[in-house]
Amino acid sequence: MNWIIESIAANPGVVDTLAAWHHLEWGELMAPWSLVDARTELTECVVANGFPATLVAFDELRQLAGSISLIASDAPEFSEYSPWLASLYVAPPFRGRGLGTRLIDALVNHAHQQGFERLYLFTPGSPEIYRRSGWREIGKRPIGDHAVTLMLHE
Repeated sequence: MNWIIESIAANPGVVDTLAAWHHLEWGELMAPWSLVDARTELTECVVANGFPATLVAFDELRQLAGSISLIASDAPEFSEYSPWLASLYVAPPFRGRGLGTRLIDALVNHAHQQGFERLYLFTPGSPEIYRRSGWREIGKRPIGDHAVTLMLHE
């Protein structure tokens, strides 16, 4: 598939859809993070000049397929780390086609262009997709009642 990956700044009309997807996916994990909070964070990326940033992916028909973000802080539990790869999301109809890896690699490249040599992320799920893109595990930590894997890319 020939994915189209662009900045959300060039696609502000996707903010509401992405906010809904993100809140549905991570609202419980990040409680009391609200739908309004999700929308606000994405809107900040629309007006930013490279950081924070959200990259959005479309299929060849320009259907919104996923997103990924570069942000300063992803959770107060990890305030000692910055910046973060956050909110990797691939819509269910597009999963299993390599889009997640493409988004990860595009965000790492964007972060390097912004002058960041190290990136962090946490995942409550499988870290395998990130390992395949050069990330390494640096620990397991709690967020609320959930255990997450903390990872680093250098």
